[in-house]
Amino acid sequence: MEESAVILCGANAYEQKYYFNEKFNKLPDSVKEELHIMCVLFTEEVGGAFMIGFDSDGSVMLITDADEGDLLYDEIGAGLLVKEVRKRREELFESLEKFYSAFIIGGNHASGT
Repeated sequence: MEESAVILCGANAYEQKYYFNEKFNKLPDSVKEELHIMCVLFTEEVGGAFMIGFDSDGSVMLITDADEGDLLYDEIGAGLLVKEVRKRREELFESLEKFYSAFIIGGNHASGT
């Protein structure tokens, strides 16, 4: 994962936890809920951890990972599921990229950070 990557949200099957980056609180509650469901269902299906973030260009990244030695993690299934999620949620991800560009990148430039 890139050093300059910004994580929007993620779920971890090992700890059974969900993370949401507070920088994105301006997102509509319906979008936050959709992201929550998407992340949790992903980890329930293939295990490991799943994160949605942005690379340095502001493009959405879907990241899946597992602990070394996790025999229950389905690496092939995870790769296929990433492709399916990206295709099914293409409109959502395009909207998130626009939001990120306007409110996160643009907001940082406006505040001088």
